Amino acid sequence: ALEPLSVGLAIGVASALTGYLIHPNFYCGYVECCPGARQRLNATALKVQLDTKLFGQHLAKDVVLKAVMGFSNNPSPKKPLTLSLHGWAGTGKNFLSQILAEHVHRAGLRSKFVHLFLATLHFPHHDKLKLYREQLQNWIRGNVSACPHSVFIFDEMDKMHPGLIDAIKPFLDYYEQVDGVSYRKAIFIFLSNAGGDLINKAALDFWTSGKQREEIELKDLEPMLSVGVFNNKNSGLWHSSLIDRNLIDYFVPFLPLEHKHVKMCVRAEMTARGYTVDEKIVQAVADEMTYFPKEQKIYSDKGCKTVQAKLDIHEDA
Repeated sequence: ALEPLSVGLAIGVASALTGYLIHPNFYCGYVECCPGARQRLNATALKVQLDTKLFGQHLAKDVVLKAVMGFSNNPSPKKPLTLSLHGWAGTGKNFLSQILAEHVHRAGLRSKFVHLFLATLHFPHHDKLKLYREQLQNWIRGNVSACPHSVFIFDEMDKMHPGLIDAIKPFLDYYEQVDGVSYRKAIFIFLSNAGGDLINKAALDFWTSGKQREEIELKDLEPMLSVGVFNNKNSGLWHSSLIDRNLIDYFVPFLPLEHKHVKMCVRAEMTARGYTVDEKIVQAVADEMTYFPKEQKIYSDKGCKTVQAKLDIHEDA
């Protein structure tokens, strides 16, 4: 028979070991956990990432950094943070959303708490709009129930069926709870090419008047952008209640990239590949891009989107 002391000691050791294994600090070191209420974003680290990896977007960096840090530091937000990022392809919208996701959840887009929706992939058929609305609501409801700090990214908003995104309107509104679930700590990000023409024209007007692009402020673009997107049938937000009810916190403009910004992208890509930066190759790749307007050739019409592909043909060098 076992000695009572031995049995008690064994039970005590087992209990202590079990308690250690299930302690959040230990468990979450091996399994991804939803951030706790006390966890805050590192503003310095986020700013460094944006400054070193996102080029030519002083306005977007400033607006998003302040919005996200203010939201993160607020223990009782009244609604989820909702950002709508606008601009031509290759200007950094996807890149910024990825950086932000990585600072909310370490695994970034691989995190089970970060959800990326592509309009052409997840909502391809116009005749299934009712089904998509139900699926979208159920998906968001289930995931926010599992993690209040969930991040939802909607890419290709300009290809989204009109009215579909309004299905999530109750989740973005100023409700304390919807069917027993609070959505106030979640983040919703919309990415769209819609409004890019308006942004480009405003940037060109600044250039024509002799002003620096860094002088462009949010107040110069946001009102025009919100109205333009609301009235654009191909924006995904056409006559949307999200705009009508002022549920989108910021319309964030991404400016067209100049030749010098494309060169920054080339250098960053070469460094990421482990290459020594060769300025001749940097210049060559940047020069191979196409620019607009036709006469002045100021802005890259594809941003930095094709930098990787163009750099591939210079790999031998």
